[in-house]
Amino acid sequence: MPLSEPEISGNEWEYVKECLDSGWVSSVGDYVERFEKVVADYVGVKYAVAVVNGTSALHLSLLASGIKDNDEVIIPTLTFVAPANVIKYCGAHPVFMDSEEDTLCVDVSKVVEFLSNECESVNGDTYNKKTKRRVKAIIPVHIFGHPADMDVLVEISEKYNLDIVEDATESLGTEYKSRKTGTFGIVGCFSYNGNKIITTGGGGMVVTNDKGLAGKIRYLSTQAKDGSFEYEHSEIGYNYRLTNIQAALGVAQMERLEGFIAKKRESAALFENYFAEIDEVDFVFEKGYAKSNYWMNTIKVRKRDKNALMKYLLSKNIQVRPIWKLIHTLPMYKDCRAYSIEKAINAYDTCINIPCNIKLDQPQIKYITTMIKEYYS
Repeated sequence: MPLSEPEISGNEWEYVKECLDSGWVSSVGDYVERFEKVVADYVGVKYAVAVVNGTSALHLSLLASGIKDNDEVIIPTLTFVAPANVIKYCGAHPVFMDSEEDTLCVDVSKVVEFLSNECESVNGDTYNKKTKRRVKAIIPVHIFGHPADMDVLVEISEKYNLDIVEDATESLGTEYKSRKTGTFGIVGCFSYNGNKIITTGGGGMVVTNDKGLAGKIRYLSTQAKDGSFEYEHSEIGYNYRLTNIQAALGVAQMERLEGFIAKKRESAALFENYFAEIDEVDFVFEKGYAKSNYWMNTIKVRKRDKNALMKYLLSKNIQVRPIWKLIHTLPMYKDCRAYSIEKAINAYDTCINIPCNIKLDQPQIKYITTMIKEYYS
């Protein structure tokens, strides 16, 4: 029983064949524009730029927002390593924050504490008093599809003149107070990796309401080519463009996104109901202000049970995985600032990802929870 697998049974084959028959298979073609438009319309923004993956979306967003050498960017330590890496690509420095216990997203109270106690305002910008570096942005990540507390983060960004570069790579379709994730910051970034809620086999998207930012991101993604004929380049650019074939997959997948979300939410409700009967297990469920896409189902168990339970479930043909190692503990980031990390440590010690497959049915969910119950019996 796989952790996740793509659901390819709509118009994907038809659209890809149409793309192949047209001869437009690379980064130019009608499907790229169609994919960008359907995503922009879906989340409710004016502009979308298709790129090769979620990492490139984050990288381009930081570059276009003006992140410079030696700037600092606030991110959670509990997330996939990509946002930390793109900060370093830009010559900047991550400042790692703790996680909230329930959502696993960035602990906004710790962010407020850090900015209030350890930073100061100089000529309208925020500087770290100890390092003397400019704190330029924050990258909130909607962990496993659950939204971060965006009201507080937006308030923080306005007070301290910080850009919000929203990592919505896991949360396409998720809503925070009836508003889609990816639309709260200056940009939002999505991923279409094979295990995401929709897939293009690999791909990403940047969404924004800022025409200038969208233009800059598109320009940088096309090797910073100045014109359509002569090979003139005024800046260092990147080959980050999505192909027309991948975009064709994306258009077909977007036609079914709402159905995928409904199915994952139905599965999550079943998991929560079954896990209510197991005292040793807590299911990570959405908060009252959220409508999660439940990209990745997650349970919390006792620290002493985590590894043994994973081994047991794997032996029962149930694919599970640990959550990410905390980034501040990785060797290349050990010298970076990690501010008061406590709850994230406990989350890593106790959390397990269990199957989140769109194809999961009630008997399979019952089997998973029964095997977990059997482990504790």
